[in-house]
Amino acid sequence: MRFKEIKRWNQTPLQARVFLQRGPDRIGSSYKKAVYKQFTDNSFKKTVEKPDWLGFLGPIIKAEVGDSIIVHLKNFASRSYTLHPHGVKYTKENEGAFYPDNTKDLLKKDDAVKPGELYTYKWDVAEDHGPAEGDSNCITRIYHSHTDAPKDVASGLVGPLITCRKGTLDGGSDRHIDAEFILMFSVMDENLSWYLDDNIEKYCSEPAKVDKENEDFQESNKMHSINGYMYGYLPNLTMCAEDKVKWHLFGMGNEADIHSAYFHGQVFTERNHRIDSISLFPATFVDALMVSKNPGEWLLSCQVNDHIEGGMQAIFEVKDCKKPTTDHNEYTNIRHYYLAAEEIIWNYGPSFVSIKFLLNSESQTFFEQNEKRIGGSYKKAVYKEYTDGTFTKCKKRLPEEEHLGLLGPVIKAEVGDIIRVTFKNNGSHPFSIQPHGVSYSKGNEGALYHTISGGEYGNHYTGGMKQKYKVQKCSWWNLSPTLYLHEKTYYIAAVEVEWDYSPNRTWEHERHEFHEESPGNPFLNKEEKFIGSKYKKVVYREYNDRMFSTPKERAEEQQHLEILGPLLLANVGDKVTIVFKNLATRPYSIHAHGVKTDSSTVAVTQPGETRTYVWKIPDRSGSGKGDPSCIPWAYYSVVDKVKDTYSGLIGTLVVCSKQYLPTFLLQKRVEFALLFMVFDENQSWYLDENIKTYSANPGIVNKEEEEFIESNKMHAINGKLFGNLHGLTMHVGDKVSWYLMGMGNEVDMHTAHFHGHSFDYKQTGVYRADVFDLFPGTFQTVEMFPKYPGTWLLHCHVTDHIHGGMETTYTVLPKEGKNLQQPPWVAVWVTLARISTALHAKALPQHNPYIKAYTGSLGTQPAAGVLTSREEFPDASQDFKSSFCLSDSLFRH
Repeated sequence: MRFKEIKRWNQTPLQARVFLQRGPDRIGSSYKKAVYKQFTDNSFKKTVEKPDWLGFLGPIIKAEVGDSIIVHLKNFASRSYTLHPHGVKYTKENEGAFYPDNTKDLLKKDDAVKPGELYTYKWDVAEDHGPAEGDSNCITRIYHSHTDAPKDVASGLVGPLITCRKGTLDGGSDRHIDAEFILMFSVMDENLSWYLDDNIEKYCSEPAKVDKENEDFQESNKMHSINGYMYGYLPNLTMCAEDKVKWHLFGMGNEADIHSAYFHGQVFTERNHRIDSISLFPATFVDALMVSKNPGEWLLSCQVNDHIEGGMQAIFEVKDCKKPTTDHNEYTNIRHYYLAAEEIIWNYGPSFVSIKFLLNSESQTFFEQNEKRIGGSYKKAVYKEYTDGTFTKCKKRLPEEEHLGLLGPVIKAEVGDIIRVTFKNNGSHPFSIQPHGVSYSKGNEGALYHTISGGEYGNHYTGGMKQKYKVQKCSWWNLSPTLYLHEKTYYIAAVEVEWDYSPNRTWEHERHEFHEESPGNPFLNKEEKFIGSKYKKVVYREYNDRMFSTPKERAEEQQHLEILGPLLLANVGDKVTIVFKNLATRPYSIHAHGVKTDSSTVAVTQPGETRTYVWKIPDRSGSGKGDPSCIPWAYYSVVDKVKDTYSGLIGTLVVCSKQYLPTFLLQKRVEFALLFMVFDENQSWYLDENIKTYSANPGIVNKEEEEFIESNKMHAINGKLFGNLHGLTMHVGDKVSWYLMGMGNEVDMHTAHFHGHSFDYKQTGVYRADVFDLFPGTFQTVEMFPKYPGTWLLHCHVTDHIHGGMETTYTVLPKEGKNLQQPPWVAVWVTLARISTALHAKALPQHNPYIKAYTGSLGTQPAAGVLTSREEFPDASQDFKSSFCLSDSLFRH
């Protein structure tokens, strides 16, 4: 494989003036890019052809578990690049990623392949990186350049990497499918490309007129593409009806890259769920299986309004190849619905009737009505249901349907039914009706393939996207069956501190040495009016007792928590008592997700006050079927949920399933809680105080200036930027639970990527990945079994978040202990019901490692075996007869 710079990549010819028309200060649709190309041998003379639909993506790399992948990479480009893979095993000299990782000399050569140089990368498809139990036979991963990943990918250096179970591939194809396609959904930001200046000079008719900071110019270079093509120009997505088609989909890019890939006319299966659209984000990798139906040309697009308008559309063709159908349903039952589009006046907030009520509230922005503002009422078109095809009698909504609001009526059907919708347009514009999740022919699609108007974003919570619901106690037998027998007490205070997001910038400057200046400067430089890296904040901290005189010192394994409050641990059935003291200067509280309280409101604790909060941990708060044994929830202050959280009051509550029997811990368990969040200091209660204290020139600060606002958005992991989060240390052989949390605003779309290792996560099945998607209110446990020593990068894969500093490293040390062949002796005291004496159990690190229960001293070493009869233990009751053992795999871990 080699890099090659191509002089002209044409996204599509003459459409969409904003993005594609050339001019004095517009580049148009063609750009210079760097791409990966495959060659037949090390002479690098003859290329290997690839499918047209790959666009500018690199060649497809495929391998099975147990295979090694060797890539000879030659750089024919004009600057240094690398090749970094996702989802395979590699050593430090084969990582292909530049960042401060404490390596040097030969271990650094992979970090940048200079122009004209050749470097060989070797990757292994290890079992712990391949498909997990719940995954399909072949899973989607990628490779890309990583000197500066956002700029390298924007320049074009990205390609697909497919890893499969052993025995899946026949040559280079999955033996179980008929057709396969790989699609990247991305708003390719050519402003980030290393070749922006080259493209301005080459394609703008008057380059001197270009202002690279102009917003309209920047927007014109954001190409809403699928594999680098726009507006339906992606070629040759063809298949036969009844083909088994595998779609490998992934997203790359920035905060704008929230994609919902929708396939018209088809349904597919992804992780045992039947759907017709898939959510994609930067570094989200998905594979889905479709049995193609309904011959015709169908639209494939992102459903985000701006992205459809921007051209993120393609056409795939299903041909009638006369293959026998796999659909054996007999559609005999017809369900009739009569729907009309009707125009109404819709009030988004009918309770806002008082101008006095609106003043100085969050709702004023949206509901104030005057000569320049519409207010809360708008003319809308909605679906209404009628009783029959005469459309004379509108069907009245039942009380239980009132919550539908603006939505049309619910259409219900069973498998095997035909839904027949008679639609009448009583509106003043052309409308149609298009369904998701059912089969239909081209004549019943209800969609025109053209663009629609774009959308608008806002702060969802403060903008009013909230609703109260009421739970009624209907009868006495609804009472919770959970008995809360065990009580835990924590002493927690809200404490105001000086917080430094980036106390050391050495890592940052080494990380971004390819830049003329660090991308962290806008956030961390303390020049003129800007605040810099230090802010006054309020945090939760644990104390030893209710006197709140001595803070509880954090243990070494908790140092990584940083801005987070103490890690609170509870089991299902626990009652957690929080004795909370407010040592801050304004009112706060403490409340957790996933807990049961006796009141629907959370009491406010005034400055200087102490209040007790009681959280009950019901069954529903613990692990469900298919969940890991312990799951995280967030806790925070809810006096003003948004401002309190941005001010610093947030922590992690971990709830574990009930433990009726002891756990035989032959593995050291390591736990880390990580919060990925852009702390918006503009929303902090302490903004004015921070300006006064830390700004070099408070008098000239304009809090409404965009540059100032942006400088106060701290892209943090646990409140630290650019490698300043420390303490993420583990050993080979540990079992590591990562409790991942996402909170914040609409920019807080995070894709947490772990270099060097894959992890397992459970969501109705066990899946494997090295990137996990996080959004505000997302909490997930992922489990890792580290095997590869080294210092590895851990970061959000969103472009702006990488450059904003949402990166750190974790370190895997060699295995602990002198004897690396066998685990140390582990003795566990066990008390079993119905046995009159305490029994001892010892794990024997032998080839046949069973647990044997026995009486006597711990110094005794019985032969490995299984408890099989009552005669061995005459004290055992009649109920204790059955044999038991622990699987060999538990001990090998």
